[in-house]
Amino acid sequence: MRHRSNTLTALACVLVLLRSSSASAQSMEELLPKIQAEKSDSARFYLAFSGLTVSETNPVLDMHNADVLLVHGQVHNDKVSQVLGLLCLGYDYREFGSTAKALEYNIKGVALAEETGDPRLLASAYAGVSTNYLDLQEYPKAIAYGRRSVANAAKVEVNMFTIVGPMFLGETYLAAGKLDSALIYTQKAYELTMSSGIKDYLGAIYGQLGMIQARMGDARLAENYIQLAVEEGHRINSPKYINIPYTALAEYHAAAGRSDSAIVYAKKAITIVQGTPFSTMVMKPAQLLTDLYRSTNVDSAFKYSEMYKVANDSLYNFKAIQQTQLMTFEEDARQQELAVVKAQEDEQRHENIQYALIALGIVVFILLFLVLSRSYIASAKVISFLSVVALLIVFEFLNLVLHPVIGSITHHTPLLMLLALVCIAALLVPLHHRLEKWATKRLVEKNVELRLAKAKKTVEALEKPAMAIASDNH
Repeated sequence: MRHRSNTLTALACVLVLLRSSSASAQSMEELLPKIQAEKSDSARFYLAFSGLTVSETNPVLDMHNADVLLVHGQVHNDKVSQVLGLLCLGYDYREFGSTAKALEYNIKGVALAEETGDPRLLASAYAGVSTNYLDLQEYPKAIAYGRRSVANAAKVEVNMFTIVGPMFLGETYLAAGKLDSALIYTQKAYELTMSSGIKDYLGAIYGQLGMIQARMGDARLAENYIQLAVEEGHRINSPKYINIPYTALAEYHAAAGRSDSAIVYAKKAITIVQGTPFSTMVMKPAQLLTDLYRSTNVDSAFKYSEMYKVANDSLYNFKAIQQTQLMTFEEDARQQELAVVKAQEDEQRHENIQYALIALGIVVFILLFLVLSRSYIASAKVISFLSVVALLIVFEFLNLVLHPVIGSITHHTPLLMLLALVCIAALLVPLHHRLEKWATKRLVEKNVELRLAKAKKTVEALEKPAMAIASDNH
């Protein structure tokens, strides 16, 4: 049942992406200027999401697009782009079977979405994490996140997440064996679909309703729903999404002991994808037919067994290619992340250099004022203190300017970095002593001049009354 649950989730997520496939002709790089120019968070949400539509056909390209969007968001402090980039990477890693990586990215997306308080982002992020806990069979956590997703989706206009949220929650309740709750939330997703006219997820909803009715024991209603899912697959002309409900029907009849019906639907599931890019999807129905024919028709059992082996080999080779592409993507993503971090560090370093220059300018100005002022008498201790402050600021300034060069030469080895800084200090200290000596000498000379001038004025002031008295006596 868990495997069926994963299949339904994959079907739902892909149908979500199909809604915005009309924009997929544009690359993410072409969308970025439009995303940056858009001021509305809601409009930017849908615009950015429209560039993330190739997960099923080319998951590695989808991951590239998500990473481009994520880096764009980091550079421009656009949290909408960052959250969607993280969530898309989480979804794609889930498709690759890496639950740990998927959960890592989705949790990062949740943390960032919670900072924004945007219900669209919160609904998306909580839905992503809920599917990860569903895969891990941690149903209480999956349900808790699913309910948060539904609660936030209810605060905004009907969109993909207001429909997919309750559908995922219904799927989780189904996997947990809580059939009444599963039916309530899946029906809610169906009602939203019909009232909004957004029917891209209708096939997945029909399939899920069929699974619920099968578990409830209503065979007729279960088969009717799955047949409706098949019709939806034909409506969107997708061999893949015709194969999925046919396979589900075959498994359902096989589990009920109706081998003839199971064989009919398994063969239909195989026929619909043969000669298409989804030919590896013959594996499940071929394995089912092998098991069904094993005791009754050895030739047919061998035929479908060989079909399974061929499909399995093709799938293995395809996944090997995808894994190679995935490793290339991860290295590219790592380099892009390093570039973003370096750009941020460079920007911070430039700001620090400017602050150091401003501080140095202020101290030097005060120092020169005290030394050169013709009216203010300063002590040698003040000059000594300010010269030390100036020395420290100059040292910090040189450290900021030369740090990248020193780091590249020493490869950031702590001991070598320390020696380089000691060498810089060894050059600065003699200069500091010379500056302090010059400033002190100049200060003494200035103070002597000021005191002599003051004494001269005092003498002149005393002489004037004496001269006035002498002239009166005459």
